Amino acid sequence: MWPAPVTLTGDHVTLAPLSQDHAPALREASADGDLHKLWYTSVPAPKDMEAEINRRLGLQETGLMLPFCVMTPDGKPVGMTTYMNIDAGNRRVEIGSTWYRKSVQRGPLNTEAKRLLLSHAFDTLDCIAVEFRTHIMNQQSRRAIERLGAKLDGILRSHMLGPHGAIRDTAVYSIIASEWPAVRANLTWKLDQPPR
Repeated sequence: MWPAPVTLTGDHVTLAPLSQDHAPALREASADGDLHKLWYTSVPAPKDMEAEINRRLGLQETGLMLPFCVMTPDGKPVGMTTYMNIDAGNRRVEIGSTWYRKSVQRGPLNTEAKRLLLSHAFDTLDCIAVEFRTHIMNQQSRRAIERLGAKLDGILRSHMLGPHGAIRDTAVYSIIASEWPAVRANLTWKLDQPPR
């Protein structure tokens, strides 16, 4: 299997292979801020958490996804993220299907999680590119992706049906291998800044 399940650990976050053991804490995380009610995202509702974990683990079985539970340093689950749309032949992955409970957003957790995922993709898996996709209307997500240093590749118009029936236009971003050293330096610098 490429990529194989792995635990990635930093100072602010741990990314561990997703399992049903994480479901109770992830139900609580999803309820924090009612994230599942946002029309432009697909955060699972608390009652649907076990089914969402099963869906992600099923995609892992087929080699299309590698799901992680996002945890604080003390081991508390606060969200999910994945390598998805895995293309082993071309050494490409997308980082996506990411969500975090509201109380940990806008802190170092996301920056470090992305640095860990990007480092594993480029330095260990030898990826040639890492992609990010989000709803064109999800400005918070788009700004976060752009702050990483990803470049907008384009907009996939009428790309898919959203969870609430609206047709989604998808903004597609990527970081390519030659850009990774500068992106890594920028993410490291951001993590070294004192909290505001």
